[in-house]
Amino acid sequence: MSGALRRNTTLTRLLHNHTRHRPIPTSPAAQFQTKAYLRAPNVFRKAKDNYSLLSSSAFFSAKPSSSSSAASSSTGLVAWYLGLVKNRPVLTKSITAALIYTAADLSSQTIAKSDSYDPVRTLRMAAYGMVILGPSLHFWFNFMAKTFPKRDMLSTLKKMAMGQGVYGPTMTVVFFSVNAFLQGENGGEVFNRLKRDLVPTLLSGVMYWPMCDFITFRFIPVHLQTLVSNGFSYLWTIYLTYMASLEKASAVAID
Repeated sequence: MSGALRRNTTLTRLLHNHTRHRPIPTSPAAQFQTKAYLRAPNVFRKAKDNYSLLSSSAFFSAKPSSSSSAASSSTGLVAWYLGLVKNRPVLTKSITAALIYTAADLSSQTIAKSDSYDPVRTLRMAAYGMVILGPSLHFWFNFMAKTFPKRDMLSTLKKMAMGQGVYGPTMTVVFFSVNAFLQGENGGEVFNRLKRDLVPTLLSGVMYWPMCDFITFRFIPVHLQTLVSNGFSYLWTIYLTYMASLEKASAVAID
């Protein structure tokens, strides 16, 4: 009796161990389901990361759209102007000088708080910039580039000395003379105006133009030097138009 009970106990233990250590049979379909289940969290995680990336890129790309379009339009405007400078240099620089002289005279009349606006005066300044200043600047800067082709410090100082000693005084005399003649002054009156206004204007120019000429000759390419010089001329022209608008210089007053 006890032997039979022992055999049954041993048989039960063997069956229990066999069942515990036997591998679970799996079919190909079950294996596929298991692998798919294990991959599912990674798939969902990647989808979530991609959605976050797309959302953030769309958010950041939507903000600078207006600024990028403005930058592209400004770049297109600069390219358009540079094309005009290359294809029609004298005409483009002359029109630029006329526009700057027009704006400078309008500013001068506004600062002076004149009783009434003088369109004829503005037209005189625009004509001077168009016919005289624009073309003369073009040929002057080209002449300086050929005479002193380098842009080192010594060549820059030579160009500045030539500008202050030759071009500046010459153009100041031309400006006062042409403006006076257009206002109906005769030769004596023009001479008296030059005698009164030329030296103070040149002294003011010595305090303003050397730094402008240094920047222009040292850092700016020759085909853009007229544009940069016209930009500096805006403030200077406000002063010039004020001086040119002064009353006639009588001989008695000069003496």
